[in-house]
Amino acid sequence: MKKLFYLLAISIVLSSCSEFQKALKSEDTATKFSLGTELFDAGKWSKANRLFTQIVPKYRGKPQAEKLMYMYARSFYEMGDYVTAGYQLNRFESSYPTSEKVQEASFLAAKSFYQVSPVYSKDQQETVHALERFQLFVNKYPDSELLPQANVLIKELDYKLERKAFEIAKQYNYIAYFESSDYLAAIKAFDNFLADFPGTSFREQAMFYRLDSAYKLGINSINAKQEERLNIAINYYTTFKKFYPNSELILEADKMNEEMTTAFEQYNTKS
Repeated sequence: MKKLFYLLAISIVLSSCSEFQKALKSEDTATKFSLGTELFDAGKWSKANRLFTQIVPKYRGKPQAEKLMYMYARSFYEMGDYVTAGYQLNRFESSYPTSEKVQEASFLAAKSFYQVSPVYSKDQQETVHALERFQLFVNKYPDSELLPQANVLIKELDYKLERKAFEIAKQYNYIAYFESSDYLAAIKAFDNFLADFPGTSFREQAMFYRLDSAYKLGINSINAKQEERLNIAINYYTTFKKFYPNSELILEADKMNEEMTTAFEQYNTKS
């Protein structure tokens, strides 16, 4: 019985393959469209795509073109060819703005950029493109059922940009350890980061490292610049303490403040 079932399964597979090969070689566009649709509905994206690729130019301007172009674009997405998918889905949205599939196409076009968005440590051009596409989607379809999914993905993409910017600012702080003049660049980087991402989850760390940079700059400054820089650093400490009195970093911040206060008093005594 098992052998019979096995032979039957092989027969069906071979028959299906044979049908696909015949359609692939056929000049009948209707046959390709019909079988391609069946394969698409069955989730056999690659085979469907091969058939659609052959007939897309021949269906331009015809009533079936809208359905064909949707399946064609969607098949690229399902195959994992996100660059082509993004292009084809954008094209579908532009060509068929009244289609019932237009919202889905717009969402998947944005998600195609999301899929190729790299880890935060790499260049974030695709991440920015994905955010721009999602923003267009949100603006055009504010009542879409896909909006909750879009918001989740937007949050993930925003986090990557935040993490990237935070790590760059933190790197300035690290580099400045070897070249004290770079502490000014570190302070500026953290100021920019906090301004650009006011609701960031890295706010506490950014404020601490800004304080750390300002503290080291002030302590190591020449007399002519020390008073002003210590004042700035002490203000950063006061702000950090105000917002994060129970921070795990507060003891380290307190030590910085004590040292800065002592240095400040010594400076005034010399003056």
